[in-house]
This record gives sequence, structure tokens and C-alpha cells, in this order.
Amino acid sequence: MMTQVETTVHYDNGYEDEYMIQEEEWDRDMLLDPAWEQQQRKTFTAWCNSHLRKAGVQIENIEEDFRNGLKLMLLLEVISGERLPKPDRGKMRFHKIANVNKALDFITSKGVKLVSIGAEEIVDGNVKMTLGMIWTIILRFAIQDISVEETSAKEGLLLWCQRKTAPYRNVNVQNFHVSWKDGLAFCALIHRHRPDLLDYSKLNKDDPLGNLNLAFDIAEKHLDIPKMLDAEDIINTPKPDERAIMTYVSCFYHAFAGAEQVAETAANRICKVLGVNQENEKLMEEYERLASELLEWIRRTTPWLENRTPEKTMAEMQRKLEDFRDYRRQHKPPKVQEKCQLEINFNTLQTKLRISNRPAFMPSEGKMVSDIASAWQGLEQAEKGYEEWLLTEIRRLERVDHLAEKFRQKATNHENWASGKELFLSQKDYETATLTEIRALLRKHEAFESDLAAHQDRVEQIAAIAQELNELDYHDVAAVNQRCQSICDLWDKLGTLTQKRREALERTEKLLETIDQLFLEFAKRSAPFNNWMEGAMEDLQDMFIVHTIEEVQSLIAAHEQFKATLPEADSERQAILGIHNEVQKISQSYGIKASFINSYSTITTEELLNKWEKVKKLVPQRDSALQEEMARQHANERLRRQFAAQANLIGPWIQTRMEEIGRCSLEIGGTLEDQMTQLKQIEHVIVAYKPNIDKLEGDHQLIQESLVFDNKHTNYTMEHIRVGWELLLTTIARTINEIETQILTRDAKGISQQQMNEFRSSFNHFDRKKNGAMETDDFRACLISMGYDLVRRFTGEVEFARIMMLVDSNATGIVSFQSFIDFMTRETADTDTAEQVVASFRILAADKPYILVEELRRELPPEQAEYCIMRMPPYAGHGAPPGALDYTAFSTALYGESDL
Repeated sequence: MMTQVETTVHYDNGYEDEYMIQEEEWDRDMLLDPAWEQQQRKTFTAWCNSHLRKAGVQIENIEEDFRNGLKLMLLLEVISGERLPKPDRGKMRFHKIANVNKALDFITSKGVKLVSIGAEEIVDGNVKMTLGMIWTIILRFAIQDISVEETSAKEGLLLWCQRKTAPYRNVNVQNFHVSWKDGLAFCALIHRHRPDLLDYSKLNKDDPLGNLNLAFDIAEKHLDIPKMLDAEDIINTPKPDERAIMTYVSCFYHAFAGAEQVAETAANRICKVLGVNQENEKLMEEYERLASELLEWIRRTTPWLENRTPEKTMAEMQRKLEDFRDYRRQHKPPKVQEKCQLEINFNTLQTKLRISNRPAFMPSEGKMVSDIASAWQGLEQAEKGYEEWLLTEIRRLERVDHLAEKFRQKATNHENWASGKELFLSQKDYETATLTEIRALLRKHEAFESDLAAHQDRVEQIAAIAQELNELDYHDVAAVNQRCQSICDLWDKLGTLTQKRREALERTEKLLETIDQLFLEFAKRSAPFNNWMEGAMEDLQDMFIVHTIEEVQSLIAAHEQFKATLPEADSERQAILGIHNEVQKISQSYGIKASFINSYSTITTEELLNKWEKVKKLVPQRDSALQEEMARQHANERLRRQFAAQANLIGPWIQTRMEEIGRCSLEIGGTLEDQMTQLKQIEHVIVAYKPNIDKLEGDHQLIQESLVFDNKHTNYTMEHIRVGWELLLTTIARTINEIETQILTRDAKGISQQQMNEFRSSFNHFDRKKNGAMETDDFRACLISMGYDLVRRFTGEVEFARIMMLVDSNATGIVSFQSFIDFMTRETADTDTAEQVVASFRILAADKPYILVEELRRELPPEQAEYCIMRMPPYAGHGAPPGALDYTAFSTALYGESDL
């Protein structure tokens, strides 16, 4: 077992990282293992001589040659590149101790705390202490700065060895002793970095002596690494000295570190470029998928909105209205968000492509942002007016149903009245009647004519209603026309028959006697009165449709006027009943046995009494119906006011948020992160406000279900609020994306916040319309103010045209802030180029014009290696082995300069 020497490194930042200490640590009271001591003597001596030879000096006996401190000080100067204090030249013991102390003080000044190592022991030639001191120097100046993936010193060196030897068979580096006994680990390190120096495939694990000698000889001859151990020292020791092996291996690390660093830098650059390409390809695929889904939804939805084919019934049209409400409140809002997110993803992707010096992304045919915007515009054009059309159709169907029912009632009443009249007018009873009977028939006919004339207005009303149903495109208009024509034909026929019967009666009137005048008077007065009662009953039962309180009030006023005529009508009724009573009185007084059935009229006193009672009963019913309608209209008015109160708050609120977003996007004083914070706060406020919109939608639905079609209390419609809300959501999302894009551009291009503020200040100054875009003349003035020479007639115009192609490739005539920033940073930005990537691949390929699959897999992470292998075309040049790949064509294709 080795004796213990504590060696701890103290860094300037106060962090103490204890150097690795072998499992067999130093112990001052015990002797060093003879085999290890021999290995350390050889290794440390060779290591010291590899540095001392630069000064033309060497040592032979490590514990003797360092005793006076002179060569020790010289060694430290060579490996550190610094001057130590001037040594003492005397040969006395105290001179030697002084020189050794100067060396130890220098070591301590480098952050190494030496414990238990004193100058006296070195001067006295203590082998154990001298080897411990040299190991401390090796740790500090050869191993401490080795760092791999945030590990340092022993762990870093071990990780480096494991990575470099991982692909090699029969090599498994787990430590710095037995893992190196068969020599294959040394050979693998050499072959990994210099495959031209040995053929690893020919090595045999069972020949450790040959392997070790081969590695040590090649290292000494070709790598300038002196032979620090004999192969026999390693083979014949069950466990080689760890410090000797570490020292030897560290020389290999430093021999290969420079070339390896170049290769790692090249590999890192390639990984960075490939990572950007892979991420961009994923974004492109995601864009294509989202665009296809959104366009397909628009393609399915637009024809539905364009369909203006009306349904035949109110219920069917109301189902259409409910479907449209579901579309606006459930189906469309997510698609609005998808469209906005798609535009944001497209802008972000294009920004990333510009930043990484890649060609712009061109979506598949028909899936450009402009194509989606055009399709969306077509959708909204189809949507425009659809709800208004639905409501108009519902209003029309409401009117049609009302008129159809009114037509049926009036037609039925008239048909009931006309029933049997044709037969009555066609009979020839006057041919066998007496004069008295003829006169009675004539008077009866006069009464019928009076009744017929009274029905003329009803027939005209029926025809007018039928005509209006024709104009309103009633779905069963054919049946209405047929029934109306039948009524009119019968009416014409009754008129003709009435005229013929009158002529017949008048021809025989001279032969007839006077008919009882009282019955005639009864007939004449009862017919119009009966007609009045029938008209009154019809009016009292007439259906009505109103939409405002004023219309109900008008109906109530008309009804009150009607009730005012009831006393006069009652007087007429009593007078008519008085005529009938007079007939009975005369009949009784003069003993007349005539029947009490009035031969001049079909109207009886019982019928008059019944109809009068019905009129009196219908009056309060009509009162009740009008009052119910008045209550309904008051409820509708409350709905109008409730909707208006909310809409009048929400509309200005949306406008205020839009103004806040506009002001925030134009601010100059703060950082982009400050703007982002403000916009996120505004976005949070907007999202939190969504329940107000939903409540307004609910109020709007109640209004529509109540068939309320206008609202004088507000200028805002639900459509106005919907459009404003969608615009607000789109604007906040797009503005946040613009700031994110600016942050991405700023960080990628290395733009400072001060520069960003200066760009914003210049842009705002020349953005005369304050709409977030400079017009062409404004942009020209901005460039001139920044020192661009655009005044000269020809060259200035050419230069300005070149710049406009960069900032406005679509020739829209405006320059956005993002385009302005891209232009200001593009020509000076430090971005990867195709040439740089080609140069990096050339390093990995050892200057060959092609690269092999095994080289890609050895130098790149698995994912990036497979990415290259799948996409690199075969190398077409001469002299290349099978499977060689063309990295030049691949690199130029990454930047759009060729096609794979």
C-alpha cells in the first residue's frame, strides 16, 4: 500500500475540488509498493524529461536530480510559461531548501494546497515525497484543465477515453489500471485519431505485450509522446499504478486535443445546422397538416352558408337558425383560433428560416397563407347576411302562417254561408206561388240581395289574402288559389243567379200582394245587424301579430272604439226585437194564424240573441288577449334594454383594448420583454372577459327566440360584437407573435435592446399613418435619414429597388416593422452558410471530397448521423469507395442552393 499525501486544489472562486486520490492512498508511515514505485519513477521521469528537453536539460534519477531545487524550478517555468524567482546558487543545504521552497510556493500560488510535503524531505531525497510532489504538478498542469461535459480532471479524462474507444471491440475503459493491461485501449485511442498509423482489425486481445509495444512505439515515433513505461511493467503487475497510467494517457489527450477540438467544432456546427433543419421540417409538416384541415373545413362549411333555399315551415327555419347559432358559438371560434395560429406559425417559421439563412418556406399549391385568407374571406362572404336571411324568412313564414290561417277561417265562414244558396236561387217556386207568396218571395229576395252585398267585402278580403299568400310564396299556394277560385266562381254564379231570380220575381210582382211590412222591415234590419255581429265576432276572434308596444296599443285603442259602439248596437238589437214583438202582437190582436217563421229572412230572434251573447262574451276575451300581448311586448322591451345595456359596454370595451394593444406595440421606452408582459396582461384581461360575450350571446338568443327583430336602444348588433371580439382575439395573438418574432430576431442576430429601441423609434417616426407599416416614400425618407445614398438619379433608384425587393418581396407597397428589423440586421448578421457547413464536413472527412457512413456515425450524435445518411446523395466523383456520400451537395441543398 502507498503512503498518503493529501493534495487539494483551491480555486480562485473559493470552490475546493479535491483531486482524485487513488484507492491506495499515500501513507507517510508505510513504504511505497515497489512495483508502483518503479512505474511512477519511469513515468514521472519520462514526463518531466518531455518538458525539460525544451530547455535542453533532462533528469536521470528523479529523487536525486530535484534535490537542489534548480531543475524543479526550471520544470515549473517550462510547463507554466512563467518566470519564478531567481534561484540561490549556493550548494549548502539551506540554499537547496530555499530553492525547493520557491518551487513549492509557486505551486501553492496556482491554487494547490500542499499537505505533508516539505522542502526538507525533497532535499533529503525522500522518494515517496518527491513522487507525490511530481504527481501534484502533473495534476495541476496536465490534468486539471481537462473538461468533458461539465466533468473535470480524472472524471473528464476517463469520459474522454470511454467516448473515443466506445466503437472498438474488446475495449471497455472503466478505470486507469486494469482496463489498459491488454494494450487495446492505447491502440484504440491512436486508431481513433490517426487510423493511418495502425490497423486495429489485426490486433489480438491475447497479445498484450505486442499491443502495448506497438502503441508505445507509435506514440514515441509519430506522436512525440516519450515512452513512459515498459510493456512488461504493466503486464507483470496485477494492478498497474493508476497515476502512471493517468499521466501516460493525459499525454495522448493533449496530443490529440487540438485536432479533436477542430473536429468537435465542425461536428457541433453541423449538428446545429441539422437541428435547425429538422425543427423547420417539423414546422413545415405541421403547417401543411393544419392548413389542409382548415381548408377542408372551409370547403365543407361554405356551401352550407351559401345555401339560401328556404324551408316550408317555421319549425324547419328555426332549426336552421339554431344550427347557425351553434356554428357561430361552437364551431367557428376554434377555427378562428386555428387560422390565427396558422398565420403565427407561418410567420415564426419564415423568421427562423431567414435567421438561419435558409430559403423561404413555400407551402403546397393552394395552401399559402394568402390562399387560406382567400378561402376564409369566401367563408365570411357566404356567412355575411345568412343570419339576416334566416330571420327575414322566419318573419315571412310567421306572416304567411298567419295569413293562411286567416284565409282558412274566412273561406270556411263564407263557404258555410254560401252553402245551399245556389240551390235556393235556382228553385222556381214562384211559378206556383200566389201573388202574396210571390211578393213575399220578392221581399225575401231583396233581403238576400242585401245579405249578398254585405258579403261582397268578405269575398274581396279572401281574394286579397290569397293574393298576398301568392306574393309571399306560400308553400301550399296552389290549394289556396284553387279554393279562392272556387269561392270567386261560386260568388259570380250566385250573382248571376240572384239577378235572374230578381228578374223573374219582378216580372210577376204585379200579380202579387203586398207582403207584411213588419216582416220585411225585420228582414231588412236584422240582416245588416246580423252581418255586423258576425263581423264583430270575426274581428274579436281575429288573429293578430305585433312586434312593438305601440302596435299593441293601437289594437287596444281600436278595441276600445269598438266597445264604445256597443250601446248603439244594443239599441238596434232591441229595435229589431221590437219589430218581431209587434208582429206577434198584431197577429194575436187580429187573430192571424201565420207561422212565426219570417218568410223574408232566415234570421231568427233566437239566432240574434245567441250571437249577441257571444259578442258580449268575446269582448272580455279580446281584452285579456290584448293585455297578454301587451305583457309579452313589455317583456320583449326588457330583453331589448338588457341586451343594449351590455352591448353598449362591451363595444367600447373592445375598442379600448384594441387601442391599448396598438399603444403597447408602438412603445419605445421599455424592453421587448416589457412589451410582452404588458401584452400578456392584456391577453389575460381579454380571456377573462369572455363570459361577458357568452352572456350577451345568451341574451341575443332569448331575443331571437322571442322573435324580436329590432332594437332602438343600441347601435351594436350581435354581429358587430362577434366581429369585434374575433378581431380583438386575432389582434392580440398576432401582436404577441410579432413581439416574439422580434425577440427571436433580436437574440438570434445579437441586437441589443438599445438598438431595438432605436429601430422602433425610427420606424415610428416615419410611420406617418401610425398603422404599423411604412409606405414606400416613408421608407425611402427613413433610409436617407439613416445615411443611405438614395438621392443620385440612377444608382439611388437601383439601390432602393434592391432594398425594396428584400423588405417587400410581394410588392404590397408597405414595409412592416419585422421586415424593417430583418433588413437592418441581415447584411451584418453572423449566420451559418453553406460554405461553412461544407468546411465542417470536410474536417470530419479528413479533407476527402466525400464522407463515409461510419465517419458520420462516429463523429455525430445518432439522430443527426441518421438524418444525414438518409438525405445525402451518393458521391459521383472518381476514386471513392462504395457507399461514399456527397456532403457538398447535401450542404448546399440545406440552404436552397441545389436540390437533393
